[in-house]
Amino acid sequence: MDKVKHKLTKENSKFQLGDKKFYNKRILMGSLVATMVAATPFLFYLYEYVPDEQEWNTIFGTYKSEGYGSANVAFWVLSMKIIPLLLSLIWFFTCKHWWYHVLIIPITMFSFQCIGAINDDIVFMDEFQIIYLLPIMAIVFPSIYLIRARMFNKINDHDKTMEELEEEFMIKPKTVWGKVKQYF
Repeated sequence: MDKVKHKLTKENSKFQLGDKKFYNKRILMGSLVATMVAATPFLFYLYEYVPDEQEWNTIFGTYKSEGYGSANVAFWVLSMKIIPLLLSLIWFFTCKHWWYHVLIIPITMFSFQCIGAINDDIVFMDEFQIIYLLPIMAIVFPSIYLIRARMFNKINDHDKTMEELEEEFMIKPKTVWGKVKQYF
């Protein structure tokens, strides 16, 4: 019994020594993500430092607000679109649940809104963007439904926990076509 215990502790120490770098990287990445989430209110209010003028000279160049009439308003609108996009992206890349692909829909919506906010020629912003989301929704909704149906089918057949089923369905193909093909 002592030999088995000694062998297990020896294997655990090898595992822990090799895993220390991985653990440190995870702590660092988690800290960066938490800092970004905590900093979003400060990022949002950066527009207050932009002058309320049509033309704004910076070290990066001159920004001239054509559609909004004020650089301050333009950056306020842009921050209203970028902050939710940033938070959605963080949620998508850190989510460990089986349904995380549904987050592609709001990410796409916020991306279209950012493009619309940057484009000064659009007269009616945030209109008819659902039409552009329809193809994405046509792929994501059935995919999520099929995953859900597979999970509940396996729950009824086996005595697996939800965590085991989520791990089983966390297949991550490398290509977009591979992701679509895995559901059909």
